[in-house]
Amino acid sequence: MHVCLASTSPARLQLLRQAGIEPRTLAPDVDEDAVIADTERTEGRRLPPAEHVLLLARRKAADVAARLAATEPDFAGFVVGGDSMFELDGEILGKPYTADAAAVRWQAMRGRTGVLHSGHSVIRLSPDTPAAEAHAAAEAAVSFRADVTDDEIAAYVATGEPLHVAGAFTVDSLGGAFIERVEGDPSTVVGMSLSTVRGLIRDLGGEWTALWNRATPS
Repeated sequence: MHVCLASTSPARLQLLRQAGIEPRTLAPDVDEDAVIADTERTEGRRLPPAEHVLLLARRKAADVAARLAATEPDFAGFVVGGDSMFELDGEILGKPYTADAAAVRWQAMRGRTGVLHSGHSVIRLSPDTPAAEAHAAAEAAVSFRADVTDDEIAAYVATGEPLHVAGAFTVDSLGGAFIERVEGDPSTVVGMSLSTVRGLIRDLGGEWTALWNRATPS
């Protein structure tokens, strides 16, 4: 059985590698803003964070699964899609993209606690049976140290690391020193809850250990 990661996220790829799985990667072709806007307009409400990330994770996995089924009908394995967003005091904080936005974000986050929401979708493909899908959301609370200085924020922002990650922080790289604690599955904060993905694969009849294909996880 093979695993295809429907994502170009280096963090999600590294998580799977550390867990003993070397996946294929395919970038999903999904207009995230349009998907959310269309859904909220149709339903007449704003999607809460858990529904938001779950919808995008499902669309990403479905897009890649459809392409695999069309181009590689003999593919047998699992397509894994994910999406994440950070919530602070009810406000959704995505990727800041600019240094100024990242600095303002960090000045607001220090000394406070937010929630990282992560959506997961797993689709099982087989040439002999119809595709099957399972999905779930996970969350983890992240508390930032109150003593992070403006100089430290400026230095961190200057590295470029926080500009392109949900919430403008990482726990597994340079930003980890500014985080006081994480409550929940730590891998959720990195970008994908491994325990959740394992559970979804089991729900679809797979065995996590059967997917190990790296001699030495790193």
